[in-house]
Amino acid sequence: MNEIESPYIKSGGAPASLESREAPASLENDGAPASLALTLTARHKPDILDCIANLSSDEVFTSPGVVNRMLDLLPADVWTNPDLKFLDPGCKSGVFLREAAKRLMEGLAQAFPDTAERRAHIFRNMLYGIAITELTAQIARRSLYYTKDASSDKSVVQMDSPDGNIVYRNIPHTYVGGSCTHCGAPESAARDDSFETHAYLFIHQTLQENFPDMKFDVIIGNPPYQLKDGGHGASASPLYHRFVQGAIKLNPRYISMIIPARWYAGGKGLDEFRAEMLADRRIAVLADHADASECFPGVEIKGGVCYFLWDEKHGTKGGEVCTVRNIAMDKVEEGVRSLDDFDVFIRFNKAVSILNKIRKLGEPTLDAQVSPRKPFGFPTNFDAFSKTPIANGVRVYARGQIG
Repeated sequence: MNEIESPYIKSGGAPASLESREAPASLENDGAPASLALTLTARHKPDILDCIANLSSDEVFTSPGVVNRMLDLLPADVWTNPDLKFLDPGCKSGVFLREAAKRLMEGLAQAFPDTAERRAHIFRNMLYGIAITELTAQIARRSLYYTKDASSDKSVVQMDSPDGNIVYRNIPHTYVGGSCTHCGAPESAARDDSFETHAYLFIHQTLQENFPDMKFDVIIGNPPYQLKDGGHGASASPLYHRFVQGAIKLNPRYISMIIPARWYAGGKGLDEFRAEMLADRRIAVLADHADASECFPGVEIKGGVCYFLWDEKHGTKGGEVCTVRNIAMDKVEEGVRSLDDFDVFIRFNKAVSILNKIRKLGEPTLDAQVSPRKPFGFPTNFDAFSKTPIANGVRVYARGQIG
């Protein structure tokens, strides 16, 4: 990638060389005005992180618009406090750190009137990332430092090493009994040493191994969603909850992450995580998108997505509730309630009062009349049927051909 100048010289996130460009004067062609497309092209300054394509189902980039809605959940004083440290533990495009840098450059103007001093403090002492692959590490450095070599003279701030504060290492999984003890990845899916292992540093190593003697105050990001275990879509083994749990264990001041919403109902290894989240009084805001395409256009995430604000001091006195926002087509319906009113999370605020009215009737519930996901322990793709009776067998009634 070619190096270009820093975006932190002028406002708006675009390089100064782009900010200073003006639309060309109207050109005449047999008396006709200049091409409208030419004029629009000259005036439009797209954000490259709005245009970049996803690398895979695990490497889904977050748009700057979504990132800023998440950062808006944080209190305003985080952008004026020069002592805080920010971490993106699943760094891909670097957009979370880049957008945080913009806000800090503005918010710390009083603490550091000198722009160069302010920029140096922010990039050296406040912003950190753990990338999920070597490629995303380079993309993230390019987004944050404007060069993949953060120690070069083309960097926004010349850092001490080429990596700057964005680290990546290709480390092995720890297999016991056929699966990784840290993330659950099956040993059968292990890759050759010449490939990246997808053993993500944040959940496979202690933070001290990556950032010695570091205490993070704000953890933000969009972690990897699922394991490469041969499953597909909703049936693949989830991974994002391990990043949330790991972040909470670090006990920062704030956490804001965007994750699939399938944890609302649990299942597929998420039952314990669901119980933890519903009982955690420190979740101050939960923003829910039933349609994930509103956050990730062109990406199918069944069940939608959500992002939340975890506030260390929210709920410390007991009885605090969560602000739940149902968001659809830029319309927001907001409700304030406890997340653990039920053993699953009821995503729509309007549905809660309806459910309470029905429960008062004391009628049998539907779960007593339907089969679970794997009735009698059979997965949905089971095909080892026998047409003749077998000892301790289960008679299966089905419509259509079996097997």
